Amino acid sequence: MSISSLILAAIAVLLVGAVVFGLTMAVRAYLRYRGKRVITCPETASHAAVHVNAVNAAREAVFGKHHIRLDQCSRWPERQNCGQECLSQIEADPEGCMVWHMVDDWYKGKSCAYCQKPFGEIHWHDRQPALLGPDRNTAQWSEIPPENLPAVFQDFLPVCWNCFIAENYRRQHPEQLVDRRWERGVGGEYVPKEPAEDVPQKPVAGND
Repeated sequence: MSISSLILAAIAVLLVGAVVFGLTMAVRAYLRYRGKRVITCPETASHAAVHVNAVNAAREAVFGKHHIRLDQCSRWPERQNCGQECLSQIEADPEGCMVWHMVDDWYKGKSCAYCQKPFGEIHWHDRQPALLGPDRNTAQWSEIPPENLPAVFQDFLPVCWNCFIAENYRRQHPEQLVDRRWERGVGGEYVPKEPAEDVPQKPVAGND
């Protein structure tokens, strides 16, 4: 093989390596910054839901640059021209402030408010768990604004998928259900309470 051929082969290898490296960095950047996050707004010290422009971050990463910007925020459009100082929180802990990571972590070690069954691994693509609010109504996560997560974590209780469906049906079709009293079982779960049998009353002695 001639020297020119070796040089061309080396250049080709370098080009392929550069392309693979750039694509790898782009994919990493996209996966790192995709999804909604909850941060503390530096201006108001209150929580806000934000979304990083992950596509742009991936594009920048191809050229070895590390530059992220928001493309969504729950405080926009009123404060759309802010300095985006909150990005430092995302860069410091991109996974910890991700909405679904926060929610998934909240369920760990908890049990359903109705059946008391402990939560295991959460499958968000199917049979998603729900919530029980202070008003005793159940809700799905799609109904909760992400910026309200800290308050939800404090005031709501976790509900499994089966109990969520059952309670929704109970609320929507009360005429088709027979309401029964419930009590705690040995394991802390709710079990139907059997109606008490009529107990003959002992006659009370009286003056004839």
